[in-house]
Amino acid sequence: MNFQDLNLNTPLYNALDDLGFAKPTPIQAEAFNVVASGRDVVGIAQTGTGKTFAYMLPILRHLKYSTQHNPRVLVLVPTRELVVQVVEEIQKLSKYINNRVLGVYGGTNINTQKQAVAQGLDIIVATPGRLYDLAVSRVLQLKSIQKLVIDEVDVMLDLGFRHQLVNIFDILPERRQNIMFSATMTQDVDTLISDFFKSPIRISIAVSGTPLENISQHRYKVPNFYTKMNLLVHLLNNEDEFNKVLIFVAYKRMADRLFEKLETHFKNDICVIHSNKTQNYRLRSIEAFGSGEHRILIATDVMARGLDIGNISHVINFDTPEYPENYMHRIGRTGRAERKGEALVFSTEKEQEAIEKIEGLMQMEISVLEIPEAVEISTELIDEERPQLKERNNPTKRRDEEAPGPAFHEKKDKNKKVNLGGSYRREIAKKYKKPKTRGDKNANRKRKRK
Repeated sequence: MNFQDLNLNTPLYNALDDLGFAKPTPIQAEAFNVVASGRDVVGIAQTGTGKTFAYMLPILRHLKYSTQHNPRVLVLVPTRELVVQVVEEIQKLSKYINNRVLGVYGGTNINTQKQAVAQGLDIIVATPGRLYDLAVSRVLQLKSIQKLVIDEVDVMLDLGFRHQLVNIFDILPERRQNIMFSATMTQDVDTLISDFFKSPIRISIAVSGTPLENISQHRYKVPNFYTKMNLLVHLLNNEDEFNKVLIFVAYKRMADRLFEKLETHFKNDICVIHSNKTQNYRLRSIEAFGSGEHRILIATDVMARGLDIGNISHVINFDTPEYPENYMHRIGRTGRAERKGEALVFSTEKEQEAIEKIEGLMQMEISVLEIPEAVEISTELIDEERPQLKERNNPTKRRDEEAPGPAFHEKKDKNKKVNLGGSYRREIAKKYKKPKTRGDKNANRKRKRK
């Protein structure tokens, strides 16, 4: 099948020709007629298979020109970087279509976004928090929304966005089409679908957790952090083979620690993104990595979720993710658009259980490679790897970060406020034997007249 077999219009055909796309991916081919029908849709497909085009092609095909100010299509995504990416993809497809697209997200001036919304738009791409803020301020009216798209919904639920999603559902028109695309299906996602979708048509191109065939996977058994560091530096020194490398870590502190260590070896060749970095810094890092200015990008799971960066040669899991679905999303950053890619994972003895979960989800084993002889096996441990000592008689002692601060104390009894109600004046009168009329100007005037 090619795009000519789909019921597209000339502006979309011209845009696809400019992009050099001739054949739709399986999810794009399967989803087109279903999304175009107006029914609720749940699409499950491996990451890197073109899910954004899968829902936007049929939407743009049937989106008629309008001069109204309120948006008719709402796309919700979990991160700011994904907002920017989806807006860019829509603009590519809309090259020959007269429509208005806007992306909004937190961390930037909301007043600027309010002004942009007031200019009028057809499609809005947003993170849940900022969208709700704009809707509550009544600058953004959602009464004209005809199609709701939720992309990467499992990440939104992992990030605690369920409450905000429910609030958004409440202020949207009841008569709308719900479209959801994701790479994995979890219990939380299934519950959300049951609560808010109306008899959705399910499209599943591959079983959730099926690895992409064009990604080769290998792992190294390493004892600790510093051995992982030595192995990573050894691999990255091979610039010809490791020409565009995305390194995943579990949390922000580890991302900064790894960046500091690698910067001494690859100073002008490395960048990092995580949620504590400013929005401009994050966007510059992604742009520099995407353009090839930087060869190495260190990222946390949430930051790189759903990002489409072309020609990534290797994905390196510096640590083994606790949830196997996160591993699937990580390795899906390489081998995109039917290109070959390679995924490596560094695993310690403590991470063996996580490896077994990943292999269970994929129903295949990840082949083990020997650590090269040139790599030094370190015995030094970081704080997280050292054994944690617990008090024998106080195993449930609160962690330091949960303990109250040094200024915390209970108020003294005399300083605790007590609601005395109407009896307060009577108690004072008894105690000080003051007349009721003391300080009452009217009563004093009467007394003088007498």
